[in-house]
Amino acid sequence: MEQKRPILGITIGDPAGIGPEITLKALQEKEFYETAKPLVIGSIPVLEMIRERIGSSLRFHRVQHPGEGVYTHGTVDVLDLDNIQIDRLRLGEVQADCGQAAYEYIRKATELALGGEIDAVVTAPINKEALKAAGVPYIGHTEMLADLTGAKQEMTMFSVENVKIFFLTRHLSLVEACRKIGDPDFVLSGIRRSYASLSRLTGGTPKLAVAGLNPHAGEGGLLGREEIDAIQPAVKQAQAEGMDVVGPIPADSVFHFARQGAYDAVLSLYHDQGHIAAKMIDFEKTVSITLGLPILRTSVDHGTAFDIAGQNLASPVSMKEAIRAAVAYAGRYQNV
Repeated sequence: MEQKRPILGITIGDPAGIGPEITLKALQEKEFYETAKPLVIGSIPVLEMIRERIGSSLRFHRVQHPGEGVYTHGTVDVLDLDNIQIDRLRLGEVQADCGQAAYEYIRKATELALGGEIDAVVTAPINKEALKAAGVPYIGHTEMLADLTGAKQEMTMFSVENVKIFFLTRHLSLVEACRKIGDPDFVLSGIRRSYASLSRLTGGTPKLAVAGLNPHAGEGGLLGREEIDAIQPAVKQAQAEGMDVVGPIPADSVFHFARQGAYDAVLSLYHDQGHIAAKMIDFEKTVSITLGLPILRTSVDHGTAFDIAGQNLASPVSMKEAIRAAVAYAGRYQNV
């Protein structure tokens, strides 16, 4: 009996960026039609333009809903929202039309996933400036998806090689992130959400390490008190609740230990702390997974790269890894 192939809704991101290019390059791989049913949500005219620029022989099949897809290698099934005027598209530039279109692709993919018509959402990069120009009231995918799905406990997790990284804060200034990290209840909430998601993903009893904030995790208060006043109390409370959590572990070593297998995941306290660690391990293969939603969403972990858009220079490695992650988790995802 043929194993069920999950239907993946792949949004092309900002049409002026590299999203359409990396999507087509990834879908040239036969592998993804053996393991999944990729459905691109975007614009056929944009994809046709990019196909010509990268010299691809892929064909496009327009569908109105996922059930109409042929899902055969060599033919890309596309749900075209018809929201881009191709003669006005300027590759590599911030445009309100593109910000609006990117949002509409995500909204449609979310609608299909909530309705059970697709099994996961895979997203190409969007541009924050373009979203703002369009009046879209979200700074990124995570905030957008949380609102569209009504989720209250969403978490971002990076996966690269054997390392998983959760984020206590992300799209905040460093000053604001540090202020929030000083609240033990806020830290404890992040630990609880991360541990619950990690437990569901691993199907067992995982070990979670919490990174320190200050150099040497505060050096007993000599280099800052956040560890003493907020992070340690949160870790101890999590341990009392039965979670296998350790920390705070100095941030200059915790990710190395995780890579060696000491921990199943690390809770990074702020954006760059975890991003730098993941991207130093393997920039292109880092995948972002949004957990705590009623749908599964995986994503590339890079931007729209306007400087190389449409030049056949964009690498599809991260998109391939995002598709592989969606395939891996789609079959057993239940509100993780």
